[in-house]
Amino acid sequence: MSVATAVAGQQRSVAVLRYLDVVLVVIAAAVAVALGAPTIGVVVGAIAWLTQRVVAHAGQIFIASRGPDARFGLNLVDGFGRIWLLAGGIVLADVLGARRDGLAAALLIFGAYSVAFAMRLTSGRPQAGPQR
Repeated sequence: MSVATAVAGQQRSVAVLRYLDVVLVVIAAAVAVALGAPTIGVVVGAIAWLTQRVVAHAGQIFIASRGPDARFGLNLVDGFGRIWLLAGGIVLADVLGARRDGLAAALLIFGAYSVAFAMRLTSGRPQAGPQR
């Protein structure tokens, strides 16, 4: 096996781990709906989670392009904004469906958040950015 093949394989496994929560949300949503969970809640919860992941990625790119003085405040706004997006998804599921739908959305988001939190804990310290 060449070094390039080994590096490519390692990069793929890192990418899968980076998006493990996304993969598990899609799988869990499909299984939950197949087993009879409230469809509106599961779908709205999954969409809310996937949306916040896209917003997080775009936000990190935007924040990285700003100066060091602005990064703290922007990270704070980004984090709180994404939490409110998820809470809004739970409320939306409850309003569109019934209480069971809101609960299904909340459970799906809780599970995804738990996986994402565990991934952050096991990934170690963030890499230091370039010093200015």
